[in-house]
Amino acid sequence: MAWSKYQKFLALMMVVTGSINTLSTKWADQMDSKGSDGNVRKFDHPFLQAAAMFLGEILCLLTFKFIFWRNRNGDHQLIQGSQDFNPFILMPAAMFDLIGTSIMYIGLNLTYVSSFQMFRGSIIIFVAVLSTTFLERIIVKREWVGIATIILGLLIVGLTDAIYQSPSEAKGRNSLITGDLLIIVAQIISACQMVYEEKYVSGLNIPPLQAVGWEGVFGFSVLSGLLVIFYWIPAPPHFDHNARGTVEDVVDGLAQIGNNPLLLVAILGTIVSIAFFNFAGISVTKEMSATTRMVLDSVRTLVVWMASLALSWQIFHWPHLIGFAALILGMCEYNGILPRCWQRRVVQEDENQVVNTEADRLEEA
Repeated sequence: MAWSKYQKFLALMMVVTGSINTLSTKWADQMDSKGSDGNVRKFDHPFLQAAAMFLGEILCLLTFKFIFWRNRNGDHQLIQGSQDFNPFILMPAAMFDLIGTSIMYIGLNLTYVSSFQMFRGSIIIFVAVLSTTFLERIIVKREWVGIATIILGLLIVGLTDAIYQSPSEAKGRNSLITGDLLIIVAQIISACQMVYEEKYVSGLNIPPLQAVGWEGVFGFSVLSGLLVIFYWIPAPPHFDHNARGTVEDVVDGLAQIGNNPLLLVAILGTIVSIAFFNFAGISVTKEMSATTRMVLDSVRTLVVWMASLALSWQIFHWPHLIGFAALILGMCEYNGILPRCWQRRVVQEDENQVVNTEADRLEEA
């Protein structure tokens, strides 16, 4: 089935804005600026960047309210859903988002932007495992094969970061490994968010744009309070790159943003792009499918990697290409979008597995 012009526009918007979001965040990490103490240093403020991300999500709520106001009869697709819910049901999801995003941004500062994007693909593994426990979902053989292939791809990417080093690359081996591991930890937390949303939120039929917006409100509110606390807590070694040497020095971060116009552009790019990316992602899922959204997200990974190489943020290592190919193959296998000649063989096995599992349950009953 051919895509309409609107669907093509949504797909392009998702890839472009998603890529801009990741690249803007990493661009900010790459820049030097004078801080509140008068010293010039790299911009290293992951919690402040997380706050900027939540501001972008709040824009989704404002967009929802605007569309809702303009279409009081509720016929617009982006506002269709129930308004009979307590917004605080989204608070746990927002807290998972807060913790996961903050850890991801710390990891991004320590590793390559391409590795950051590739390791985010590990979320499929943790969502699948948690779903079997909390959602009583059955993982069929095709999905296990996809998960195993994704793990292989992640191992290749991680080992490449650990083994291949060049004197011209500023990042050390320990920094890269730590960054990669932090991103994986963040995906575990993000997987908890997705499973929670599926178990407690999806049944409420909340418009997705509104749900994202409320999570932004809760995340930004809580993080604003944490930024005050982090301002006084000493940071451990290697994570104290701000004027006060604390977990987060928001005053120093704002001073650096004010002293470097390009840094301000990067932060604004993060805020605006995450809003458009969420809008495009939700619309792609509604207009096409979640599988299409996954494929487009893989294209975003490729775009981010190519841009990183073009900007000389990292050096090309050929095993990364193998790891990326394994990740894409695993995601396609997990979502069942490989060529039919392979699927015919696996689908029957999956059906037999489900039938046998149901038979075992009946015997136990």
